[in-house]
Amino acid sequence: MLDTETILKELAARYETADFMRGDPSWFMHQVEGENNQEVMAFLAASLSYGSRKQFMPKIRQMLEWSGGEVYDWVRSGDFKHDVPDTQECYYRLYTFSTVHRMLCALQEMLLIYGNIRQYVGYCTGIGAIEKIVAWFSARKVEGIIPKNTQSSCKRLCMFMRWMVRSNSPVDLGLWKESIDRRTLIIPMDTHVMQEANRLGLIKSKTASMAAAIRLTMKLSAFFPDDPVKGDFALFGAGVAEDASL
Repeated sequence: MLDTETILKELAARYETADFMRGDPSWFMHQVEGENNQEVMAFLAASLSYGSRKQFMPKIRQMLEWSGGEVYDWVRSGDFKHDVPDTQECYYRLYTFSTVHRMLCALQEMLLIYGNIRQYVGYCTGIGAIEKIVAWFSARKVEGIIPKNTQSSCKRLCMFMRWMVRSNSPVDLGLWKESIDRRTLIIPMDTHVMQEANRLGLIKSKTASMAAAIRLTMKLSAFFPDDPVKGDFALFGAGVAEDASL
């Protein structure tokens, strides 16, 4: 029977491949060209990754199609207002068109002032970047899509940060690798990740909170000291691999 470290490292190596992106929201950021387009596409894809993939993936694709692949200009210019009007019609599950419209307006303001999300975030830690993003949208009364604080695990923002910071990966872009140390990233924790971490004895938690995510990240840093959120691929693999108990 292999030990936990061996299992995690084998699973991480097995699942951090280009094939991982099939049916995953990370696929969309690889469908556009230019760092600004990739950054904004990644942010929108992460923000909308809520619920069933079969339901939210078409909504992300819709934004890609509306923008014609130029998603940065689509947001920054305000062209999105033609496609996402400020109405109470349902856009996706708990999100109305108005909810998404307000989020895009807040993002547009950020892009107009700072040029891109990276310039707004600046040089900081992973949690520092998440706190800055949360503060920006919370101050503009954007709720639901973007967490109002960091008490929850902020899974989608942690996933966005993984995409932006980790480099030399067939999945993650590494656009922010010079401004944020990947060792400060936090594992994107949802119920699935929490359950797999519990099953492997990495943590004991019943709630997918930021505190639990930080504890798990610290545990993973013992196995991946230079890149703790690489363990995200391992925990994904642990849930789907028939031989996860190798």
